[in-house]
Amino acid sequence: MDQHVEIRGFDAKDLDACYAVSLATGLAGGDASHLYRDPRMMGHIYVAAYALLEPALTFVVEDRIGVAGFVAGTDATSDWEERLERDWWPSLREQYADPADMPPASRTPDQRRAFMIHHPSRTPPAVAAKYPAHLHLNLLPRLQRRGVGSKLLGTWLDAARSRGARAFHVGVNRANTGAVHFWRTWGFEPLALDGLPESRTLYMGRDD
Repeated sequence: MDQHVEIRGFDAKDLDACYAVSLATGLAGGDASHLYRDPRMMGHIYVAAYALLEPALTFVVEDRIGVAGFVAGTDATSDWEERLERDWWPSLREQYADPADMPPASRTPDQRRAFMIHHPSRTPPAVAAKYPAHLHLNLLPRLQRRGVGSKLLGTWLDAARSRGARAFHVGVNRANTGAVHFWRTWGFEPLALDGLPESRTLYMGRDD
């Protein structure tokens, strides 16, 4: 990692940049900006809550151009999902209509994300019980394949371990083969647990 790239804790001024990174990496790792009318839909779900409610486990990476990636997560997934239901989703549900009465196939990308806000899917209990900590890591192409993602992940794992975390999971879009490879290099393996349904999301886990 070169001297002009810095990893640091999240600051409130980074929020808009984190939203932008989430959108720019939201299509199986590629740019999803052409899909959404509301550019904040992805970030509402995948980064903003962590940044604002769990800032001690949110880190950004910044180069000369600006913030180009983040890692965010929690050390207690089940508790976190309860907290989202209490402290995060209600205000968003006031902003976005619930498209539940529309056939899923006819929903726009924005409406699919709005459905997730109104009806968030819970992490399968078998995953949350065995691998309680989880995280999201997103990195813009300009900093990929330079060791930055590994440094960012290592920073987060150290912070989570300091809070007692010893087993971790991620949910990866199966179509994002680059991400699947990255997590495998860090010891995350696809999970085959009782009660784990087949879906577009591939759950991967590791124990320390």
